[in-house]
Amino acid sequence: MAKMTFSNKWGRVAVSKKPPSSGGQKTVEDTVREMKKAAKAPGGEDYREKSLSIHGLVCARCGREFSGVNRQLLTVHHKDGNHHNNPPDGSNWENLCTYCHEDVHSREVLAGYLGENASSREVSLVYGEPSSSVSETSGLLAQKLMQALQKKK
Repeated sequence: MAKMTFSNKWGRVAVSKKPPSSGGQKTVEDTVREMKKAAKAPGGEDYREKSLSIHGLVCARCGREFSGVNRQLLTVHHKDGNHHNNPPDGSNWENLCTYCHEDVHSREVLAGYLGENASSREVSLVYGEPSSSVSETSGLLAQKLMQALQKKK
């Protein structure tokens, strides 16, 4: 562990190495490092590697095939959204390219923004069904457009 002292004079940072403790005690950082190393799967195989071996180097959405050169563009998407749910059979995973993975998550954000009544709002705007939720949730422009369409009838 290095001892650091900061100085405001010309932005200098002084670093001095601390000699290793001779008492045989490990530092907290060393203990945490060992625990993380022991918790890793043997051979460095994690759920990404398992998913790639089970499902292959193909995007499940667009069908693009990947090789060893560009396999870093292939990501693992958890179908239920829980990153801790990693069954050994790979039933919660699907391999998606980075573009499709971004699209999936941006659609989730958009759905959350529109809310659960987004489809009813679209139907009422298209078919002209009067709805109280349209006037409450629509913007001023949408309300004026609805009024203009009703005047034409």
